[in-house]
Amino acid sequence: MVSRRMASETDSAAILPDETEARAAFVLALRRSGVGAHAVLSAIERVPRRLFLPARHHSLAYADSPLPIECGQVVSAPSFVARVVEALDIEPHHRVLEVGTGSGYQAAVLGHLAARVDSVDRYKTLTGLAAQRIAALKIETVAFHHADGLAGLKSHAPFDRIVLTGAVADVPEVLSGQLTPDGVLIAPLGAPGGVQHLTRISWASGTEQRTTIDTARLVALTPGRAKRL
Repeated sequence: MVSRRMASETDSAAILPDETEARAAFVLALRRSGVGAHAVLSAIERVPRRLFLPARHHSLAYADSPLPIECGQVVSAPSFVARVVEALDIEPHHRVLEVGTGSGYQAAVLGHLAARVDSVDRYKTLTGLAAQRIAALKIETVAFHHADGLAGLKSHAPFDRIVLTGAVADVPEVLSGQLTPDGVLIAPLGAPGGVQHLTRISWASGTEQRTTIDTARLVALTPGRAKRL
């Protein structure tokens, strides 16, 4: 039996009459803002952000702003997602770990670029909804896991790319230890509630290299699995 909520999520995957035009215009604005990777822009254009928002925010789907979602969380502005995904520099054979599923929107974009995306969140509600949305879009490269993302996903490691969607003071060694030798990790480093530095970390040369991509104001990633929600 299909739940009413699941049916609603699936039905909303249909493209609205003006949505294709809205998505194309939005991608053009991203290109003008400096996002130059064609593959990233193409992936964003293929994902209906509306599907990843509560119904009351559908009219704001293509506004370049963060929006509230379930479990008191927030979906990042599309331009922020674009910069993060572009900095990951994903190749078609890459395996990606996303720590913090949120709405599933970024995972959907990543799913059009990588061979495999494993997304982890402490909230079972979020991983469940994200899985429904991804299924509605028929993206078969993404899997969701209800687990402690700060512990990584050892059973599926190593990963070519790891991305954290919430703030951490520094990168947990358990996560960097699940990267391939030439892997890349991106995380917002800094205190929650303040300004964090969105940082790209790589070890390809044998030594750690850090590059600041942008600034951010994100909530902290919390260890463990939520007992409720």
